[in-house]
Amino acid sequence: MDSQTLKVTFPGAHGDALAARLEMPPGDIRAYALFAHCFTCSKDIFAAARIAGALAERGFAVLRFDFTGLGMSEGEFANTNFSSNVADLLKAADFLREHYEAPALLIGHSLGGAAVLAAAGDVPEAKAVATIGAPADAAHVTHNFHAALDEIEQTGKAEVTLGGRPFTIKKQFLDDIRSTRLGQRIASLRKALLVFHSPIDEVVGIDNAGAIFKAAKHPKSFIALDGADHLLHARSDAVYVADVLSAWAERYIAPAPEVLDREPEAAPDQKVRVAETGTGKFQQTVQSGRHRLVADEPVAFGGLDSGPSPYDFLSISLAACTSMTLRMYAEHKRLELGPIAVAVSHNKIHARDCAECGEGRTGYIDRFVRDIQLSGEVPGDVRDKLLQIADKCPVHKTLHAGAVVVTRLVE
Repeated sequence: MDSQTLKVTFPGAHGDALAARLEMPPGDIRAYALFAHCFTCSKDIFAAARIAGALAERGFAVLRFDFTGLGMSEGEFANTNFSSNVADLLKAADFLREHYEAPALLIGHSLGGAAVLAAAGDVPEAKAVATIGAPADAAHVTHNFHAALDEIEQTGKAEVTLGGRPFTIKKQFLDDIRSTRLGQRIASLRKALLVFHSPIDEVVGIDNAGAIFKAAKHPKSFIALDGADHLLHARSDAVYVADVLSAWAERYIAPAPEVLDREPEAAPDQKVRVAETGTGKFQQTVQSGRHRLVADEPVAFGGLDSGPSPYDFLSISLAACTSMTLRMYAEHKRLELGPIAVAVSHNKIHARDCAECGEGRTGYIDRFVRDIQLSGEVPGDVRDKLLQIADKCPVHKTLHAGAVVVTRLVE
């Protein structure tokens, strides 16, 4: 099963809608992470997309977004500065906290690395911070437009070309980055820190990694990205960062061994909670204990097709329950069934067209077709018994007998 990318938006520091992508793991979510991209880059830059995807494959849900005025986000880049980038990061953390779960891991690339170092102290849930090719001083970015500094100082602004695109840099941007002091924020981080940097980085020199590492308190780690360029264009470099990062973060984010040994505590009310995300017409977040899922409708019905539909979840319940019931029976009877696979399809048909419905049914009814696939040779009499056992699946019984639904409005 592959990871899933959700398109989401949230209000930035200036109130503009910021475009984001939330990379969801294919299975259980170990933790949420927040990724900040490099100066004038976007959330879709290769390194950000590759690292987020690789982390999702390892169980991390990763939110990456475009800062105000960049990529697909609204707003004017010329009116932003380093402080507003930090504020955008905190808004992104607020979004995760409100709709999913606060980020436990903060990751920043280049100037985004400086931003997460500045913002980390205001994200109390964050337990670990990682920087990739980050400067030790936000003012380092001025080397990108050094030739225009005099014009900016004299006229208040200048148009510069960065990465082949024109950007307007205002004097307030210079004043802001010059007044930023990261050293004290790094020293008071009180979170695990991992510094990635290439010894041959020609954009942000390796001495910056040394300054960040020296300012930080333990626990801190340094990983040299030997042979990598600043933007991690090589796929192998980006995947290496994700591999090391996920293994390192597990030490600080995963539950302690004594917690893992305990039986998980059930939620007091055993409720499944569903809430709108605000993205698309129907997209919902689904929370069941520590599990996070997404529900949606197909594009043909006005949705984004970002997750299973409600009836898909119903079919999933029937299929999973059937497979589990058969496995329990096989173990009890010591049957060598091999892997069990169950496929369920659902549609609505009229009772008169339903050969399995019997007498007394009228109107349209829900019809589930359940196909059970068994591996290996299974004697005929055993196969017949397994079909009977499948009907004893609790979800099957619920669907067959019907249920009572009590609906209440609560505060």
